[in-house]
Amino acid sequence: MAQIIELYTLVVFVSVVMSWMRLPLSNPIAQFVHTLTEPALAPIRRLVPPVGGLDFSPMILLIGLQLLSRMLY
Repeated sequence: MAQIIELYTLVVFVSVVMSWMRLPLSNPIAQFVHTLTEPALAPIRRLVPPVGGLDFSPMILLIGLQLLSRMLY
């Protein structure tokens, strides 16, 4: 289970880096990463909207993943 959380954490980091690079969603890698991360990020975005153009949902998700990982150990 820990490996799955670590892998998903990596995917979220890739999503953040790709957002900085502004890869179009037509890119197959961007589509794949978006498909994996958006189901977890969308509910967080509804609760915590972007502030000053900054999206804090990935950071909140990463904190949640770390908490989940620690709870499992």
